[in-house]
Amino acid sequence: MKINKNKSLLALLILGTSPLFFAQETDRKPLKISGYAEAYYQYDFQNPTNNTRPSFIYSHNRNNEVNLNLGLIKANYETEQFRANMALAAGTYMNANYAAEQGVLKNIYEANVGIKISKSKNLWIDAGILPSHIGFESAISKDCFTLTRSMLAENSPYYEAGAKVSYTTDNGKWLVSGLILNGWQRIQRVDGNSTIAFGHQLMYKPNDKITLNSSSFIGNDKPDVQKQMRYFHNLYGIFQVNNKWALVAGFDIGAEQKEKGSEQYNVWYSPVVVANYSPTEKLSFAARGEYYQDKKGVIIATGTPNGFQTFGYSFNADYQILPKLVWRTEIKNLSSKDNIFINRDLELQKNDVSVLTSIVVSF
Repeated sequence: MKINKNKSLLALLILGTSPLFFAQETDRKPLKISGYAEAYYQYDFQNPTNNTRPSFIYSHNRNNEVNLNLGLIKANYETEQFRANMALAAGTYMNANYAAEQGVLKNIYEANVGIKISKSKNLWIDAGILPSHIGFESAISKDCFTLTRSMLAENSPYYEAGAKVSYTTDNGKWLVSGLILNGWQRIQRVDGNSTIAFGHQLMYKPNDKITLNSSSFIGNDKPDVQKQMRYFHNLYGIFQVNNKWALVAGFDIGAEQKEKGSEQYNVWYSPVVVANYSPTEKLSFAARGEYYQDKKGVIIATGTPNGFQTFGYSFNADYQILPKLVWRTEIKNLSSKDNIFINRDLELQKNDVSVLTSIVVSF
């Protein structure tokens, strides 16, 4: 959520913490330049011949090689009435998630402008390429409890293009947004698609220990001749139990028309739970349990009798080497109802185990 100005901003400065946006203060410049890079090495015990993780994984998706998941440079500018963000990025995350985009759009992580439309209230209109309003995970690994993303996050939008109106209450407890979008994780609409999509976000933060969020997407992401309406909802809660323990619980559910004009729908859903334990300021551990069911292959197509029905478990340990440098390691197991994981000998298996380590730097 956006951070209140004046006293809250001053407190953040005293603590040495950077707020999300900068107000036009006499002792602060409105422009901030920041950067982020995450290098990683991963070994998938199926050791696929194309050195690529299964097709439903879009972050950290290269196997048995040292690579860059995401590297970006970002410029953020904000005054009391105007804000803008521009971020250019590269890495295997960009290659996988932006594969459908054209030309230089493949390297635009974020590009948007916003105008405050009320003198007395925190009411904004933002437009451009925006971070997704869906989910508690982002592409920035250091901002997530787990090193890799959940199946839930990997198969819902990381980014979106369009416009949104957002309002944050004076006490910072409520955030309400309405969005008009170009599609389901798209900068440009699909060729032959003349429809726009819609979304909402409602976030409630009664105190600094609890965050509750509801987000949705409604739209058609196919050409008009194949129009199939998609209805999707994401719900999650973040709970800071005490200064060492935190818990996140999320649930996605979606439905898409079986065919154009149909009154029948294919449904998919995914629950996830993440527990985080931080015994010291520099050391933390996280465990994740998740499940993803998409029997009809709306989002993840397998071509198998039972479709995609997969459980996942992971455990990771993080160590903060320096204030801006973090070392992360994770082991993850995916277990499917059908044989969907391909090994080096081109055999199909039900289980997939991977080990991943990364170095994250930010400034």
